[in-house]
Amino acid sequence: DGASSTSAASSPSTTRQIATTAVNTSIVATTQVGAASTSVSSVPSGFVPALELLGEVVVENEHSGGYQRSLFPHWADLDGDGCNTRAEVLMDESSSNAQVDPYGCHVVEGDWLSLYDGREITDPADLQIDHVVALKEAWDSGAWQWSGPARIAYANDLTDGRTLLAVSSDSNVAKSDKDPSNWLPSNADDVCRFIGDWVSIKARWHLSMDQSEFGRIRNVLTGPCVGWRIEPAAPATADLSPATDSTPVTPPSDVYYANCTEARAAGVTPLHVGDPGYRAGLDRDHDGVACE
Repeated sequence: DGASSTSAASSPSTTRQIATTAVNTSIVATTQVGAASTSVSSVPSGFVPALELLGEVVVENEHSGGYQRSLFPHWADLDGDGCNTRAEVLMDESSSNAQVDPYGCHVVEGDWLSLYDGREITDPADLQIDHVVALKEAWDSGAWQWSGPARIAYANDLTDGRTLLAVSSDSNVAKSDKDPSNWLPSNADDVCRFIGDWVSIKARWHLSMDQSEFGRIRNVLTGPCVGWRIEPAAPATADLSPATDSTPVTPPSDVYYANCTEARAAGVTPLHVGDPGYRAGLDRDHDGVACE
């Protein structure tokens, strides 16, 4: 688009790093995102068996109905640094210094490894930011009770590197809102990490599992991923107690997409009037629906 670019530091912060590993050396499981990697030969102290953490998750039937993606406004700039959540994740997970358009903090180039399918990607338009535990899955598993601010915090969570992940658009579309009972990464070397992260996210956000989801995860953790250990995350900072009223959440005013390509990469299209990120400049035929 002719915009100038500048280099932005992209080393993962202390809160966004890979925090899963294995102690069973029969599992080849060195995993890398950006500059962070964890080897099976070195398990940091404090890591706990994923199977142990799984035992803390409530197993119950999923909630039915009521989900709308707009109930989880994203991508926001919750820390007020001028970069929205998508840009933050892209910068953190690029193994090189991501190139960033200084106007609006839009990432234009970098080097990413899509863990789900093992693809190396340099164009951020080919990436989507995946909610590892999808928004609908979170809703059905307990987020239906949360307040609006809690849902915004979850949808834009940068406080733990496992909640959000930059992956190829194809793999994210294939995953959609499925849980591990009916989807696992096509990259076999990433299955254990994915399962460990899934358990950690569910435990951290006090989300439940249904019986088939729990059973599949337990089978994986007692089979091919036996011995897998994870770093427990700090408790979610949001108040996860049931909402006391039904006051609708006000979407963050700073959700911005430079163009429809960026909006599609974020997985939020089509955008309707009133949706976070909708603006007239994206709605070429002025019918109230942008990037359709």
